[in-house]
Amino acid sequence: MFNYIWCFIIILSIICSVVTGNTNNLTNSILSSASEAVELIITMTGTVCLWSGITEIADKSGLSRTIAKLLSPLLSRLFPDLDRNGKAFGAISANVTANLLGLGNAATPLGIKAMKEIEKEKALSLKNFTADRDTVMFVILNTTSLQLMPTMIISILESYGSTQPAAIVPYVWISSICGLAVGIISVNIFYKKEV
Repeated sequence: MFNYIWCFIIILSIICSVVTGNTNNLTNSILSSASEAVELIITMTGTVCLWSGITEIADKSGLSRTIAKLLSPLLSRLFPDLDRNGKAFGAISANVTANLLGLGNAATPLGIKAMKEIEKEKALSLKNFTADRDTVMFVILNTTSLQLMPTMIISILESYGSTQPAAIVPYVWISSICGLAVGIISVNIFYKKEV
């Protein structure tokens, strides 16, 4: 569906530029946008590689288990059906930690790992999959993630020449807390279980 929408927008833009006589502007915009996209990808790739490496080191050094123990009281209330000492709980803790640090894209592989571990622990089959409470709670927690330091957004703002890229931090905190609260409350209302 999105492919059709994008194609429609592109074709409409080309038609409008031809009709208004702005084909030079369209050509210049296409070339400059492509260049900016490559620069942005290089910037984000470096950040993701750095934090993915740090996450791997934390996992092998046992820091992830320590963080899991620190987050255990809160996460055990959010995920009451998961084993506190299981791999799923550790993967969820690592994902929450990455999101707390604002590593968005670096948290994605950890989120995928957490979903796989939840699937294994609960013996779920993706062929006949019905999302249970823990799965839905993890998706909400991952999507609305509370970010203490939104490093990815700050690096993007910095790459575009922002003089105060960290000025957004208080607003990110407010929006993250509001989104997280609404998500947790919604899961508990729809699954009729108290946290």
